[in-house]
Amino acid sequence: MMWFFAILVVLLLGAIAVVAAGKGAPLAEEYDDRPDALVPADRPLTSEDLRRVRFSIAFRGYRMSEVDALLARLAEEQDDRGARHTE
Repeated sequence: MMWFFAILVVLLLGAIAVVAAGKGAPLAEEYDDRPDALVPADRPLTSEDLRRVRFSIAFRGYRMSEVDALLARLAEEQDDRGARHTE
């Protein structure tokens, strides 16, 4: 009787391993739910492109204030650069 339970436990653990390895029914399809940080690839970036960029936040991500300050500075530099080229 003890051998029966031992074999049953081994079979049960094997079934769990097969399911955990993904050999059973397929899981739901994965999709990316992060916001897009879309910037145009077909032209140079403008200051307005930089102002519209938003990054996703991760557990050990970034300090939003630092990234926002950098993006604001880059946008201002783009504005200055654009003003100099139009003069």
